Amino acid sequence: MRILITGFEPFGGQSINPSWEVARALEGLHLPQAQVQAIQLPCVFAQASSALGRALDEIGPDIVLALGQAEGRSDISVERVAINIMDARIADNAGAQPIDQAVVAGGPAAYFSTLPIKHLVARLRAAGFPASVSQTAGTFVCNQVFYALQHALAGRSVRSGFVHLPLLPEQAAHWPGPPMPSMPLSTQVAALTCVLGSLCDGSAPTRGDAHITGGALH
Repeated sequence: MRILITGFEPFGGQSINPSWEVARALEGLHLPQAQVQAIQLPCVFAQASSALGRALDEIGPDIVLALGQAEGRSDISVERVAINIMDARIADNAGAQPIDQAVVAGGPAAYFSTLPIKHLVARLRAAGFPASVSQTAGTFVCNQVFYALQHALAGRSVRSGFVHLPLLPEQAAHWPGPPMPSMPLSTQVAALTCVLGSLCDGSAPTRGDAHITGGALH
């Protein structure tokens, strides 16, 4: 079994991105009948989807887990849905700031994750990691990659989805503005190892999901 895990280069003036630090820490991880390969994606609207597409073609993964940074979040956020919109609050690393543009012209309004998101959240919590189902992946490059991933794999028997991660402590310590929550790299790596293990050890449902609440009021 081949697992592809992606992370982003730093953006927004940061020198580090937890998504890539976690992804590269998991590179080469051996799981039951599976091995992990990691790639870094540019935080650039015009390049991220094509870089992802090349990796999908070259690796031919059975599972894809895309990771991104979500400052302000305090837990492991397993994303439910990607939407077909790019609406950038800040410029990407190439200076582009698309507003109200489709990720894929003429594509569906949205795609759901094909991972058992509620099962994964329950597994994380049982293992002692704070986790939740997230109802929005934003409208920046993270959502673009999530949508492009699900679009590329639509109709194929590849399980795929997106997880947002908190800031690292060294980022939060110098974050401008109000204090931000953070989570140590070792904890994030352990949590994602738990996720990947659950997807490979036969405990995660291959169809459907755990029938437990994961909704939100706002």
